[in-house]
Amino acid sequence: MSKFEDCIARYKKEFDKIGVKYDEALLRKVAKGCGPSIYSADASKVSSGDPKELERVKKNFLIKKLGLKDTPRLDDAIKDVVAAFGKGNRNKFRAMFYYMLAVNLRKKSHYNDK
Repeated sequence: MSKFEDCIARYKKEFDKIGVKYDEALLRKVAKGCGPSIYSADASKVSSGDPKELERVKKNFLIKKLGLKDTPRLDDAIKDVVAAFGKGNRNKFRAMFYYMLAVNLRKKSHYNDK
């Protein structure tokens, strides 16, 4: 199995563990969009306890990549995703986090034709 397939298998297992239903095709597109960061132990995860990290997610992913406007709705979506992972869950993988944000903010269409 390739490194990418290993990552997808890990994400699917984590989604099952936290009880989130997912679309595997969309998950693959989001993971591809994350680029090589999914292979780095540090970069592959979102540190939800670090306000600077969450601000980077908002600025670089939600605003720049998905083209959303900076509104309180974005902060609420990030809080909802953090809550969905559950307290104490250190496996907040970036691809999963971005996937959940895209679904939450109804931006799945951004990944069409990718």
